[in-house]
Amino acid sequence: MKILQIAALEVTHTKLLKQLNTTCIEQQYDVHCACYTPQKPQNYFQDNMYFHNIYLPRHINVVTNFISLYKLIQLMKKLRPDVVHVHTPIAAVLGRIAAKIAKVPCIIYTAHGFYFHESMTNFKFQVYFNIEKWIGRWCTDYLFVQSKEDYYVAKKARFLSKKHKNNYVHISNGIDLREEFNYHKMDVAAVSQLQSKLKITQSDIVITFIGRLVKEKGILELLSAFRQINDHRLKLIIIGDLHQSERDQMTIRQLEKYRNENNIIFTGLVHNVNHYLYLSDIFCLPSYREGMPRSILEAMAMKNAIIATDIRGCREEIIDGQHGYLVPTQSSDMIAQRINELITNPHKLKQFQDASYQRVNKKFNELDVVAKQLEIFKIIESSDTSC
Repeated sequence: MKILQIAALEVTHTKLLKQLNTTCIEQQYDVHCACYTPQKPQNYFQDNMYFHNIYLPRHINVVTNFISLYKLIQLMKKLRPDVVHVHTPIAAVLGRIAAKIAKVPCIIYTAHGFYFHESMTNFKFQVYFNIEKWIGRWCTDYLFVQSKEDYYVAKKARFLSKKHKNNYVHISNGIDLREEFNYHKMDVAAVSQLQSKLKITQSDIVITFIGRLVKEKGILELLSAFRQINDHRLKLIIIGDLHQSERDQMTIRQLEKYRNENNIIFTGLVHNVNHYLYLSDIFCLPSYREGMPRSILEAMAMKNAIIATDIRGCREEIIDGQHGYLVPTQSSDMIAQRINELITNPHKLKQFQDASYQRVNKKFNELDVVAKQLEIFKIIESSDTSC
């Protein structure tokens, strides 16, 4: 069976979908990936997968969207995949329309987090809600949903046609708990070296943020909250950057005023997130919208207490008062208050850290997420007809 995975960026295929793609290859499936990778050839072979370099914009633009759609249709007509599996908002819409036009037998959409959310204006909410609903009904055979809230929303609003009314699948989210985020397999020597490099002492309390440096991730609220706390032991590590396709240059300019502060460390993109999180005590994600954020799960696996906004996804991963705290969006004062509570109460901090570790290992293993998807692939493979 030939599967074409579609996502805006290569990193989605090589990191977020790595275990799924690897397992599919082990099952003798032929895996192709469409994404945009600057400075790489139009077609290339990597990690036992075929990559097709197609620009898939992360924002709405009629001209560029139409060009991307045309190229996807041409690719599908050439490859003739049995399954097209789409991810990320714009790429998911374009990929499904292209697959419908190219008459691909089965179209699967993984909703990592619907773009509409409660913080939007009602007009914007309705626009994105109806895009999801009608694209779903017209050209989606299976809907994989990570967030349970999204799952219930999709079923209630009938995002799939009557023919596919039983094809909603709640897959949740998970991380690599066997190796990369196995707390007991951590390279302690490498962590110690990183600690020395960052000039972090044993008495320091480390807060970490991971994400794109854009306004909607709540990075400015976190930095404002950090400035409110007068404790020399605190260190704030900001992991992430702004992808070249992003437009939020204003936030980048606002971040500049924090870059010279001694207790704030900007790392950019790193490839050893697990080492940073192993050093960390508290993980903070004050985002305005999420699906089911992997960064929180990764931090929980490394025994961090969590401070996150009370939004879809975050409130499914942690329970307020058990694994950390949920705070309102755009509230630097509440973030500061919750950080203060944790740094002044070591017993509660340790309690949250241990509870986080137990919860992620019990509920969020990526092998379970992959198994649910493989089960559907097997059903599709055994069927003599299209979905």
